[in-house]
Amino acid sequence: MASKRRLSRAILRANRAGRAAFIPYLAAGDPSLAATGSFLEVLREAGADIIELGVPFSDPIADGPVNQRAAERALAAGATLPGILEMVRGVRRTGLATPLVLFSYYNPVLRMGPAVFAQAARAAGVDGALIVDLPPEEAGAYRKAAGAAGLETVFLASPTTSEERLKLIARASTGFIYYVSRLGVTGARESLSQTLDEELTRIKRVAAKPVAVGFGISTPEQAACAARGADAVVVGSALVRLLEDAAPGQAAARIGESARALAAALVRGKTRGG
Repeated sequence: MASKRRLSRAILRANRAGRAAFIPYLAAGDPSLAATGSFLEVLREAGADIIELGVPFSDPIADGPVNQRAAERALAAGATLPGILEMVRGVRRTGLATPLVLFSYYNPVLRMGPAVFAQAARAAGVDGALIVDLPPEEAGAYRKAAGAAGLETVFLASPTTSEERLKLIARASTGFIYYVSRLGVTGARESLSQTLDEELTRIKRVAAKPVAVGFGISTPEQAACAARGADAVVVGSALVRLLEDAAPGQAAARIGESARALAAALVRGKTRGG
């Protein structure tokens, strides 16, 4: 099955419209898979170009406290990788067309089998996956399976990534490159790196792929800052925290309000803040 490159096309479409693409993140299954399915439509209406779904895992290494707690709640509610794929299949049947990316650790994928996972994910309607603890140097079998199934690949780069390795990451990523804006785990920060613009310029000089910036972006001002040089901006923990703190029945409204403000901030030319 040939990949439709829906991820890179969605980012390019946003860029041609004069804005960075908006990629919100939610932990799948928090507080339930049914609720997550309904939140996807809320995010679409709020302006999401791509939506990232976290696969809950018991031993995360890249997630900060907010996302760790979300994964724990999702696991306690019975979320599994097959269950997440079935939820995606359901929202596709009801008409959700927004590209979807899974953010997962490798263990659930390995347990299912890379080839089975890639085929099942594409059949369900997933467009790509970021396997956060699988470096491109060790991803040969996974990349082969993903390519055969038409599942787009996303790999991480960071401020410490060398130029030589950036080239490898660019070759391995068929969807986009996910640039970690700061060292450390996910979670809201008071400010972004003061050298972010220069770092993105360095990456784009080496890697001819769309670059999404994530980790630590929580406010519209920070999103606008990242949008100056990024092709896409990922916001995760800030939205997940809204779910955690929302009063009963208010989660969807709070997510929608925050997502609309973040999406609006990604128009090129917004002043730098945060």
